[in-house]
Amino acid sequence: MAKLTKKQKEAASKIEKNKLYSLKDASALIKSVASAKFDESVDIAVKLGVDPRKANQMVRGVVTLPHGTGKDVRVLALVTPDKEAEAKAAGADHVGLDDYLQKIKDGWTDIDVIITMPAVMGKLGPLGRVLGPRGLMPNPKTGTVTMDVAKAVQEVKAGKIDFKVDKTGIVHAGIGKVSFEADKIYDNAHEIIQTLIKLKPTAAKGTYIKSIHLSSTMSPAIALDPKAV
Repeated sequence: MAKLTKKQKEAASKIEKNKLYSLKDASALIKSVASAKFDESVDIAVKLGVDPRKANQMVRGVVTLPHGTGKDVRVLALVTPDKEAEAKAAGADHVGLDDYLQKIKDGWTDIDVIITMPAVMGKLGPLGRVLGPRGLMPNPKTGTVTMDVAKAVQEVKAGKIDFKVDKTGIVHAGIGKVSFEADKIYDNAHEIIQTLIKLKPTAAKGTYIKSIHLSSTMSPAIALDPKAV
Protein backbone atom coordinates (compact mmCIF):
# COMPACT_ATOMS: atom_id res chain seq x y z
CA MET A 1 0.00 0.00 0.00
CA ALA A 2 1.40 3.40 -1.00
CA LYS A 3 2.30 5.79 1.81
CA LEU A 4 0.25 8.93 2.13
CA THR A 5 1.99 12.24 1.60
CA LYS A 6 1.90 14.94 4.27
CA LYS A 7 -0.85 16.79 2.36
CA GLN A 8 -2.89 13.63 1.93
CA LYS A 9 -2.64 12.85 5.66
CA GLU A 10 -3.69 16.40 6.48
CA ALA A 11 -6.67 16.14 4.13
CA ALA A 12 -7.72 12.75 5.54
CA SER A 13 -7.55 14.12 9.10
CA LYS A 14 -10.28 16.65 8.24
CA ILE A 15 -12.74 13.86 7.40
CA GLU A 16 -14.22 12.10 10.43
CA LYS A 17 -14.06 8.32 10.16
CA ASN A 18 -17.39 6.52 9.93
CA LYS A 19 -19.28 9.82 9.76
CA LEU A 20 -21.97 10.31 7.13
CA TYR A 21 -22.07 13.95 6.08
CA SER A 22 -25.01 15.92 4.73
CA LEU A 23 -24.62 16.99 1.11
CA LYS A 24 -24.36 20.64 2.18
CA ASP A 25 -21.56 19.92 4.66
CA ALA A 26 -19.72 17.65 2.23
CA SER A 27 -19.90 20.31 -0.50
CA ALA A 28 -18.08 22.74 1.78
CA LEU A 29 -15.65 20.15 3.14
CA ILE A 30 -14.53 18.99 -0.31
CA LYS A 31 -13.09 22.46 -0.90
CA SER A 32 -11.00 22.40 2.28
CA VAL A 33 -9.57 18.90 1.79
CA ALA A 34 -8.41 19.54 -1.80
CA SER A 35 -4.68 20.23 -1.73
CA ALA A 36 -3.38 20.00 -5.31
CA LYS A 37 -1.86 23.01 -7.04
CA PHE A 38 -4.32 22.64 -9.92
CA ASP A 39 -8.10 23.08 -9.97
CA GLU A 40 -9.20 19.57 -9.05
CA SER A 41 -12.36 18.03 -10.49
CA VAL A 42 -15.17 17.16 -8.10
CA ASP A 43 -16.69 13.72 -8.64
CA ILE A 44 -19.70 11.92 -7.24
CA ALA A 45 -20.12 8.15 -6.94
CA VAL A 46 -23.57 6.77 -6.16
CA LYS A 47 -23.97 3.08 -5.34
CA LEU A 48 -27.39 1.86 -6.46
CA GLY A 49 -29.35 -1.17 -5.33
CA VAL A 50 -29.79 -2.53 -8.84
CA ASP A 51 -28.51 -5.45 -10.87
CA PRO A 52 -27.08 -3.85 -14.05
CA ARG A 53 -26.93 -7.27 -15.72
CA LYS A 54 -30.72 -7.18 -15.99
CA ALA A 55 -32.11 -4.92 -18.69
CA ASN A 56 -35.05 -3.86 -16.53
CA GLN A 57 -32.67 -2.57 -13.84
CA MET A 58 -30.32 -0.59 -16.08
CA VAL A 59 -30.05 3.06 -15.03
CA ARG A 60 -28.97 5.50 -17.68
CA GLY A 61 -29.85 9.11 -18.31
CA VAL A 62 -28.83 12.70 -18.85
CA VAL A 63 -28.78 15.70 -16.56
CA THR A 64 -28.02 19.36 -17.07
CA LEU A 65 -25.91 20.57 -14.18
CA PRO A 66 -27.12 24.03 -13.05
CA HIS A 67 -23.56 25.40 -12.95
CA GLY A 68 -21.91 23.27 -15.63
CA THR A 69 -18.94 20.99 -15.11
CA GLY A 70 -16.23 23.64 -15.13
CA LYS A 71 -14.67 21.77 -18.01
CA ASP A 72 -14.38 22.97 -21.59
CA VAL A 73 -16.20 20.13 -23.35
CA ARG A 74 -14.82 19.42 -26.83
CA VAL A 75 -17.72 18.71 -29.19
CA LEU A 76 -17.54 17.09 -32.62
CA ALA A 77 -20.63 17.57 -34.79
CA LEU A 78 -20.82 14.92 -37.49
CA VAL A 79 -23.39 16.47 -39.80
CA THR A 80 -24.34 16.89 -43.43
CA PRO A 81 -23.25 20.13 -45.16
CA ASP A 82 -26.64 21.81 -44.67
CA LYS A 83 -26.24 21.54 -40.87
CA GLU A 84 -22.61 22.67 -40.62
CA ALA A 85 -23.30 26.40 -40.21
CA GLU A 86 -25.73 25.95 -37.31
CA ALA A 87 -23.40 23.50 -35.56
CA LYS A 88 -20.51 25.99 -35.78
CA ALA A 89 -22.72 28.87 -34.62
CA ALA A 90 -23.83 26.81 -31.61
CA GLY A 91 -20.22 26.35 -30.51
CA ALA A 92 -19.13 22.95 -31.82
CA ASP A 93 -15.33 22.66 -31.78
CA HIS A 94 -15.16 20.41 -34.85
CA VAL A 95 -17.74 20.21 -37.64
CA GLY A 96 -17.79 17.96 -40.68
CA LEU A 97 -18.44 14.40 -41.73
CA ASP A 98 -16.39 12.16 -44.01
CA ASP A 99 -13.02 13.74 -43.13
CA TYR A 100 -13.67 13.27 -39.42
CA LEU A 101 -14.98 9.73 -39.91
CA GLN A 102 -11.66 8.91 -41.56
CA LYS A 103 -9.71 10.60 -38.74
CA ILE A 104 -11.59 8.52 -36.15
CA LYS A 105 -10.95 5.39 -38.21
CA ASP A 106 -7.25 6.30 -38.10
CA GLY A 107 -7.36 6.54 -34.30
CA TRP A 108 -8.23 10.18 -33.55
CA THR A 109 -10.50 10.56 -30.49
CA ASP A 110 -9.40 13.91 -29.06
CA ILE A 111 -12.98 14.92 -28.22
CA ASP A 112 -15.43 14.56 -25.34
CA VAL A 113 -18.81 14.33 -27.07
CA ILE A 114 -20.02 13.49 -30.58
CA ILE A 115 -23.32 14.89 -31.77
CA THR A 116 -24.81 13.65 -35.01
CA MET A 117 -28.00 13.19 -37.05
CA PRO A 118 -30.13 10.03 -37.52
CA ALA A 119 -29.12 9.85 -41.21
CA VAL A 120 -25.43 9.71 -40.28
CA MET A 121 -25.65 6.89 -37.70
CA GLY A 122 -25.28 4.25 -40.42
CA LYS A 123 -21.79 5.56 -41.17
CA LEU A 124 -20.85 5.44 -37.47
CA GLY A 125 -21.73 1.77 -37.04
CA PRO A 126 -18.35 0.45 -38.29
CA LEU A 127 -16.59 2.76 -35.80
CA GLY A 128 -18.34 1.24 -32.79
CA ARG A 129 -15.20 -0.60 -31.69
CA VAL A 130 -13.33 2.68 -31.47
CA LEU A 131 -16.07 4.90 -30.05
CA GLY A 132 -17.94 2.44 -27.80
CA PRO A 133 -15.18 1.72 -25.25
CA ARG A 134 -14.47 5.46 -24.97
CA GLY A 135 -18.11 6.34 -24.33
CA LEU A 136 -18.21 8.44 -27.49
CA MET A 137 -20.88 6.64 -29.50
CA PRO A 138 -23.87 8.97 -30.00
CA ASN A 139 -27.20 7.73 -28.65
CA PRO A 140 -30.75 9.04 -29.20
CA LYS A 141 -31.48 8.42 -25.51
CA THR A 142 -28.85 10.95 -24.46
CA GLY A 143 -29.87 13.52 -27.05
CA THR A 144 -26.69 13.20 -29.11
CA VAL A 145 -28.52 11.85 -32.18
CA THR A 146 -30.92 14.56 -33.24
CA MET A 147 -32.04 16.83 -36.06
CA ASP A 148 -31.78 19.82 -33.71
CA VAL A 149 -27.99 19.82 -33.75
CA ALA A 150 -27.63 23.41 -32.54
CA LYS A 151 -29.71 22.80 -29.41
CA ALA A 152 -27.78 19.60 -28.61
CA VAL A 153 -24.41 21.39 -28.93
CA GLN A 154 -25.58 24.27 -26.74
CA GLU A 155 -26.86 21.92 -24.03
CA VAL A 156 -23.61 19.96 -23.88
CA LYS A 157 -21.58 23.14 -23.73
CA ALA A 158 -23.83 24.43 -20.92
CA GLY A 159 -23.26 21.39 -18.68
CA LYS A 160 -25.43 18.56 -19.92
CA ILE A 161 -23.84 15.19 -19.12
CA ASP A 162 -24.91 11.60 -19.59
CA PHE A 163 -24.36 8.83 -17.08
CA LYS A 164 -24.76 5.08 -16.89
CA VAL A 165 -24.57 2.64 -14.01
CA ASP A 166 -21.48 0.42 -14.30
CA LYS A 167 -21.35 -3.34 -13.83
CA THR A 168 -20.79 -2.92 -10.07
CA GLY A 169 -23.94 -0.84 -9.67
CA ILE A 170 -22.18 2.53 -9.33
CA VAL A 171 -22.86 5.76 -11.21
CA HIS A 172 -19.78 7.99 -11.51
CA ALA A 173 -19.94 11.59 -12.74
CA GLY A 174 -17.83 14.73 -12.74
CA ILE A 175 -19.92 17.54 -11.26
CA GLY A 176 -17.61 20.53 -11.10
CA LYS A 177 -14.32 21.91 -9.84
CA VAL A 178 -13.06 22.65 -6.31
CA SER A 179 -12.86 26.31 -7.32
CA PHE A 180 -16.68 26.32 -7.48
CA GLU A 181 -18.47 27.90 -4.53
CA ALA A 182 -19.78 25.26 -2.10
CA ASP A 183 -23.38 26.15 -3.00
CA LYS A 184 -22.69 25.42 -6.68
CA ILE A 185 -21.14 22.03 -5.87
CA TYR A 186 -24.21 21.31 -3.75
CA ASP A 187 -26.62 22.34 -6.52
CA ASN A 188 -24.88 20.17 -9.13
CA ALA A 189 -24.66 17.13 -6.83
CA HIS A 190 -28.27 17.55 -5.73
CA GLU A 191 -29.44 17.72 -9.35
CA ILE A 192 -27.83 14.42 -10.37
CA ILE A 193 -28.97 12.64 -7.19
CA GLN A 194 -32.58 13.75 -7.74
CA THR A 195 -32.36 12.66 -11.37
CA LEU A 196 -31.17 9.20 -10.28
CA ILE A 197 -34.05 8.93 -7.83
CA LYS A 198 -36.54 9.72 -10.62
CA LEU A 199 -34.94 7.00 -12.77
CA LYS A 200 -35.39 4.24 -10.16
CA PRO A 201 -36.38 1.06 -12.08
CA THR A 202 -39.66 -0.48 -10.96
CA ALA A 203 -37.85 -3.84 -10.83
CA ALA A 204 -35.34 -2.57 -8.23
CA LYS A 205 -36.18 -3.89 -4.77
CA GLY A 206 -34.92 -2.88 -1.34
CA THR A 207 -32.72 0.15 -0.73
CA TYR A 208 -32.16 2.05 -3.97
CA ILE A 209 -29.54 4.66 -2.98
CA LYS A 210 -27.08 2.55 -1.00
CA SER A 211 -24.22 5.02 -0.63
CA ILE A 212 -22.96 8.34 -1.97
CA HIS A 213 -19.37 9.57 -1.98
CA LEU A 214 -17.97 12.95 -2.96
CA SER A 215 -14.30 13.32 -3.84
CA SER A 216 -11.90 15.52 -5.75
CA THR A 217 -9.06 14.39 -8.02
CA MET A 218 -6.49 14.05 -5.23
CA SER A 219 -8.61 13.95 -2.06
CA PRO A 220 -10.03 11.09 0.00
CA ALA A 221 -13.73 10.37 -0.51
CA ILE A 222 -16.34 11.90 1.78
CA ALA A 223 -19.23 9.56 2.65
CA LEU A 224 -22.67 11.13 2.51
CA ASP A 225 -25.85 10.27 4.36
CA PRO A 226 -28.26 9.26 1.55
CA LYS A 227 -31.13 10.52 3.71
CA ALA A 228 -29.60 13.99 3.98
CA VAL A 229 -29.24 14.96 0.33
